[in-house]
Amino acid sequence: MRAAHTVEQVRAAEADLLARRPEGTLMQRAAAGLAGAVIDLMGGAYGRHVLLLVGPGDNGGDAVYAGALLARRGASVEALLLADTFHAPGVAALRAAGGRVVELADLHPPDVVVDGIVGIGGKPGLRQPALDAVRSLAGVPMVAVDTPSGVDVDTGRIDGTHVTADVTVTFGTHKVCHLVEPAASACGVVQLVEIGLDLPEAAVTAFQADDVAALLPRPAPFAQKYTRGVVGVRAGSARYPGAGVLSTAGAACGLAGMVRYVGGAPDAVRARHPEVVVGEGRVQAWVVGSGGDAEAAEALAAALRDDVPLVVDADALQHLDAPLERPALLTPHAGELAAMLGVDRDEVEADQLAFARRAARDFAATVLLKGHHTLVAAPNGRVRVTTTGTPWLAVAGAGDVLGGLCGSLLAAGLTPYDAGAVGSWLHGAAATLASAGGPISAPDVAAAVPRVIASLLA
Repeated sequence: MRAAHTVEQVRAAEADLLARRPEGTLMQRAAAGLAGAVIDLMGGAYGRHVLLLVGPGDNGGDAVYAGALLARRGASVEALLLADTFHAPGVAALRAAGGRVVELADLHPPDVVVDGIVGIGGKPGLRQPALDAVRSLAGVPMVAVDTPSGVDVDTGRIDGTHVTADVTVTFGTHKVCHLVEPAASACGVVQLVEIGLDLPEAAVTAFQADDVAALLPRPAPFAQKYTRGVVGVRAGSARYPGAGVLSTAGAACGLAGMVRYVGGAPDAVRARHPEVVVGEGRVQAWVVGSGGDAEAAEALAAALRDDVPLVVDADALQHLDAPLERPALLTPHAGELAAMLGVDRDEVEADQLAFARRAARDFAATVLLKGHHTLVAAPNGRVRVTTTGTPWLAVAGAGDVLGGLCGSLLAAGLTPYDAGAVGSWLHGAAATLASAGGPISAPDVAAAVPRVIASLLA
C-alpha cells in the first residue's frame, strides 16, 4: 500500500531522525537518490548537461548536492540560484566538483532540468524569478525534488502557476499531492527514495495489487450461490435499457453467487445475461440508480426499505437524503457530486479531496468520486486513491459496470469502504487489460474483470 503523509507528519519524522543521526545525513541520502533518478532519465551522466533550479530551502540543498554527484560522474552541471539565500555548503560542494553557478540570461538548453525551487513547506504558485526560469525551459525534461514546485502538497490543489514534472523524486513517503488530482498529474512518474523515516499511519493511501488480493472474496469449499451473496440491481429503464445490462454485467463478474435484477429493462437483461434472475427476492446488497430515469426515486426508496447495504449511482444520487442510516457507497462523478453538495463542478474538480471528504461526512456514507485518480472517502476522513486505469476508460457505460462490480463486493461481505477501493482498482485494471493501449467499450471492461481477479488469485 502506498501511504501519503502530510507535511506536518513528514516534518516530525525528519526531526526525530535528525536527532539520532549526524547532521546532513538525510540530505545526502536524498541527493544520492535524486542523482540516480536523473541518471536513469538521461540514460547516463557523462557528457550530459544538467540545469539545477535552486531555491532557498532544503530541497534546493538536495538539488545542489545531487548536482555535485552528477558532476563527479562527468555531467556538465549548472545551477541557477533563484533566491538571495541558498544552501551555501551544497553550492560549495557543487563548485568543488566542477559545477558552476549561472545567470538566467546565460542559460544554454540543458538535457534535464532539476526543480529544487521550493519544497514541501512552500506555498502554492510560482513567484518571480522562478516563473521566468520555468517558462524559458518549456519542453525540457523536468525532474522535481520531492514535489513539483507550486502545487499544494497536502490537498492536491493547484492554485496558480506550477512546475509540471516528467519525474518526481520524493523522499521517505509519498505526499498527498502525488496521489490526488489535479496536482498528481503535475508529478509525472513518482519515484520514492527511502531515507529511514519512522512515520505514523496515513489518512490517504493507495491500494496495490497485494492489498486488493488480500480482500478478494473467495468461495469456501462447500459454498453455494446463496452463501456467496446475492446482489440485487435496480438500474436501467425503458429509455436507458443499456444501463441495466451493464450494471448486471459488472455485478455478474463472479465475486457474488447470484445476481437478481429488478429494473425497467428486464427483456434486455435476459437477452444479454441469461444467468441473472429477474424478479423480486432476497439480496445481500443493492445497486441502484444507473439509467434509472424517472424511476430512480422509487428504485432508491425500494432499496432503502431493505435492510442491506447499497451502492447508489447516477440518477438516484439526486434523491438522497442526508445522512443515510445504512451502510452505503455513493459513486458520483464530479458533476454529480457538485449537484449533491450545491456547488459548482469546477470547485469539485479543483479540490477533489476536500469535497469527497465533505460529502462522506454529510451523507454518513462512503463516497467514491470517479476521476483520473478515483477517491474513495470514508466518513471518518480516511481516503483511498485508485490509480489503476487508462484514459480509454472514459467511455459511456463504464460507471454502470463499476457500480455493479462494487455491489457484488458488498453482497460478498466487504464494507462499503473496502468495496469501493477494491472495486475501483479492479475496474481500472480490467480497463487497462482490455485496452492493450487502444479503445475499449464498457462491455470489454466487464469481460476483463474475471481475468484480473484470476491473475491476483494466482
